[in-house]
Amino acid sequence: MRTEWAILPRGDVTPQASAVYVTMNRKGSIALNGTAYKRTGSPAAFLIMFDKVNSRIALKPTAAAMKNAYPAQKYGRRGGRIVRAFRLLTEFGIDLPDTMEFKDAEIDRDGQLILDLRTARISPRAHSQSRRRRA
Repeated sequence: MRTEWAILPRGDVTPQASAVYVTMNRKGSIALNGTAYKRTGSPAAFLIMFDKVNSRIALKPTAAAMKNAYPAQKYGRRGGRIVRAFRLLTEFGIDLPDTMEFKDAEIDRDGQLILDLRTARISPRAHSQSRRRRA
């Protein structure tokens, strides 16, 4: 019998905790993992902007005292933050079918977190949670 062992490389795949992970639920709560929050500069609040033409949301880091600033509240035990922005949904007529995950969330050179609604997908985590609730 011939044996061909292959070495499993370490460090080639980025662990989920070190990747930017952002979701938005039907109530307008935008959840950022600790990595996303740190890469935006760990601000106290965000200005929320919407690009209607391209269906994109931008979270611009700002001070909590600024006008129109939405506070970044602590969320979870690993440094995550949540921004409650229900008004974003009502003001711009955004209708989400379920909790959406932004796989291609990016931070531009101005430090803004860009979320594209056109490429957002229903979060597998949220989808599995909803199945458990119904059963």
